[in-house]
Amino acid sequence: MDFAKLTHARYSCRSYRPDPVPEEMVQRVLEAAAAAPTAVNRQPFRILVIGTKGREAELGRIYARDWFVQPPLVLCICVETEAAWRRRQDGKSYGDVDAAIAFDHLILAATELGLGTCWIAAFDPAAAREVLALPEGVEPLVFTPLGFAADAPVERKRKSVGELLRYERW
Repeated sequence: MDFAKLTHARYSCRSYRPDPVPEEMVQRVLEAAAAAPTAVNRQPFRILVIGTKGREAELGRIYARDWFVQPPLVLCICVETEAAWRRRQDGKSYGDVDAAIAFDHLILAATELGLGTCWIAAFDPAAAREVLALPEGVEPLVFTPLGFAADAPVERKRKSVGELLRYERW
């Protein structure tokens, strides 16, 4: 799929079929994330691949929507906070930025393969830490279900490029 079509084809899927996702497809999605650019190439993130079967109630503590656990997999990207590059001038950490870029690569690769995803940031971080047994210094950043869509995209409103663009100065 050409990149412009791919970026417009991606949508927040909120209904999934329970069909298994072939391992080759999962691997391609994960490889896309690993190929993402990161500050100083630190790659301060890890991706958790979580099977949903038999864990619906437990995963529901993280994000309480039925469709979250409909597909066979849920992915979570976590930031290893100490591994992230920090800008010298003000100490700003780029861990979240790096992980978000990787996650976007992952989601676009999934879309190209015909898989549905939904960027989920409104989860319970304390429940995520507990359910996923995250060690100190590892922060969950975002989740997505990963599976074959049982819905279709709906038209979404986006600002025009003109509304988002500034030249030279604010």
